[in-house]
Amino acid sequence: MMACCMTSDPNRRHSRTIDKEIAQWMKEYKKTVKFLLLGAGESGKSTIIKQMRILHTGGFSDKERQEKIIDVKRNILEAIKELIGAMSRLKPPETLADDDNKTSLEYVESISLIDDYGFPNEFYEHVIKLWSDPGVQRTFLRMNEFLPIDSAKYFLDKVHAIRKEDYIPSDQDILHCRKRTTEIQRIEFAVKIPKKYGGGYQSFWMFDVGGQRGERRKWIQVFDGITAVLFLVASSGFDLKLREDPLVNRLQESLTLFQDVWKSRADADSTTEYEKVRSFIRDLFLDETKKQHQASSICSNDDYYNYRRSSKKRDCYWHYTTATDTNNIKRVFEDIHTMIVMLNLESISPT
Repeated sequence: MMACCMTSDPNRRHSRTIDKEIAQWMKEYKKTVKFLLLGAGESGKSTIIKQMRILHTGGFSDKERQEKIIDVKRNILEAIKELIGAMSRLKPPETLADDDNKTSLEYVESISLIDDYGFPNEFYEHVIKLWSDPGVQRTFLRMNEFLPIDSAKYFLDKVHAIRKEDYIPSDQDILHCRKRTTEIQRIEFAVKIPKKYGGGYQSFWMFDVGGQRGERRKWIQVFDGITAVLFLVASSGFDLKLREDPLVNRLQESLTLFQDVWKSRADADSTTEYEKVRSFIRDLFLDETKKQHQASSICSNDDYYNYRRSSKKRDCYWHYTTATDTNNIKRVFEDIHTMIVMLNLESISPT
């Protein structure tokens, strides 16, 4: 009996220790600002997560940069493969301007299904020839008629640097590198609070979930306890179609999705930060009758302002930015941080 009591006491002490740790964790959890990044596929959510890494957690380690090399090279392969694959499908089709480049085209087609391709020097020679071909360049200018990755030009212009044995991806390379998000990602960081607002540090958690239609069922898993939603819209998709549905315009999908999120009961008390990628928006939709772009800024769309008026419990703040511009994102996040601090101060101020 005595031995039993001696055994249970350490167990109880251990249990109390765990309870205290949980209580402390919950206390910190409640003080943490939790952001949920939402938006359609390829709207820049993962890029924003990378920007937070650069701005608030010391950036990427040497090991992480080494691991990104293969992703960068795969982006090059995907970009050139999409370009040459689209040439014959376009109406009217495009053809290579230099018949000598057919060998390069056939080479890329032959390796496109190889999973563990080694990217020898031969590969880069063929890519350089194809990317320099006027027919491929004309195809690129018609990118709204097919679905290239948005970093295609960025990496194809850098093939000479990327092919070098000592190549290490820069921050910009990592920001432009595309890899589909298929699972929930989370980043934790702390930001210094200005002295005029009390000083100290504010903890942040930021969640990124896949934006393709098949990934959106996961969104509800991370809505609980969310402080604010950052909804991203890539305005560059004004004349592009969805990968999941080639009949649906990307910008229109974002508008519909924004409306669904805004009206959702799951985020009834959230603040929404609506970000559009590009600092200036005009010529959004192509007028098929006049065959020219009509300047119709998305900001003047009455539907958006209706969202602002639809609920007194929620506010919608707008920012125009470029997801790959670190300095710009830094300013945007500083504005968001100030907004959160001010809202917190208002919530504890005596009425």
